[in-house]
Amino acid sequence: MPDRSEGETVVITGVGCVSPVGVGAGASWQAILAGKGGVVEIDRFDASSFPVRIAAQVPGFNGADWLSAKEARRTDRFIQFAVAATDEAVAHAGLKITPEISARVGVVIGSAMGGMETIDSGFTTLATKGPSRVSPFFVPMMLADMASGIVSIRLGARGVNLATVSACASGAHAIGEAAAMIARGDVDVVVAGGSEAAITPAGVAGFAAAGALSTRNDDPTHASRPFDRERDGFVLGEGAGIVILESLRFARQRGATILAAVTGYGATADASHIVQPGPDGEGAARAMTLALTRAGLCAADISYINTHGTSTKLNDAFETRSIRTVFGADAPPASSTKGATGHLLGAAGAVEAVFSVLALQSQTMPPTINYEVPDPDCDLDCVPNTARQAPLAHIVSNSLGFGGHNVSLVFSAPDALS
Repeated sequence: MPDRSEGETVVITGVGCVSPVGVGAGASWQAILAGKGGVVEIDRFDASSFPVRIAAQVPGFNGADWLSAKEARRTDRFIQFAVAATDEAVAHAGLKITPEISARVGVVIGSAMGGMETIDSGFTTLATKGPSRVSPFFVPMMLADMASGIVSIRLGARGVNLATVSACASGAHAIGEAAAMIARGDVDVVVAGGSEAAITPAGVAGFAAAGALSTRNDDPTHASRPFDRERDGFVLGEGAGIVILESLRFARQRGATILAAVTGYGATADASHIVQPGPDGEGAARAMTLALTRAGLCAADISYINTHGTSTKLNDAFETRSIRTVFGADAPPASSTKGATGHLLGAAGAVEAVFSVLALQSQTMPPTINYEVPDPDCDLDCVPNTARQAPLAHIVSNSLGFGGHNVSLVFSAPDALS
């Protein structure tokens, strides 16, 4: 993404969200501010024999509320989440995609896992009933790019159309790359974000086998506890976050309400380990520094950080070190909304982008819930347990992914734009 002095200024005009604490951005945000959590016993499948039996499921979601019954049967749950969040975001932005502008409207939606429910059920069918019974929709339902593809088809958006796949940084990468496309003039509008629905037998079993998940099965409400000394792993979540990005020029031309701006984007690699963060969070620190530079800001300008904050031992400690490297002893408050939502994998950065925009709108920092026992390795002001009102001009949102992917985004309030 070019420096703010170069190219188009990129603004956000609409947001949409499907999360474990609510269907809709407003419902999700109010639950976050109230400190409500979405972690429950798994009921998507029989998990009674699994070592991990808890997850952060989206409550009361029915894809047929957004798609026809036939379309719902032919789309994976992660695609349905993306459609629902997009419909909300487009309506929120008041965006009308006419034939005259359709070639200048893009879609970039990331996913780490793609159609996991389709993959699980498809291989079960193959093993139990044979190849002739596998659905002809198996491949298009499970492809990670199909959320972006379906949304493009539904909207008639004929500009750039792609999916980012970078594990837990996928949604943030989608927003950063989409903003860069607008900044350099490739398109005027991009529907950007991430979607995930990996609470499946294979998904849960795989992450549990890797030792990544909390095993606090008897206390799901308190299982996700970022930065707390008693944290024992992340809680698998699901959902989608979508933002409508536009050039400032285009947004003003159509009289759109500007919610925030994407002023900085930094993306780096640890080049270190397939699942563990790089030593001392060096890669994440470089991503934040790059994002600040591209935003034309210094560390002191940042009011709040929405951390990656997964509730794993290494991530939270190493991210703390990366924040201290960039911001020093005077680091701003830095909370994790994953205490409430669990970890939405490829959708996490996108949902947290929505929360960052709403934090700017409400001038309120969301809390880190379930924070009870301080950890000296995580010596941040993590806004423990209670939301906090404060003047917010610029927010950093971090996303870090298996494979060493680091993304940092800077969101700025409209009145902070020059």
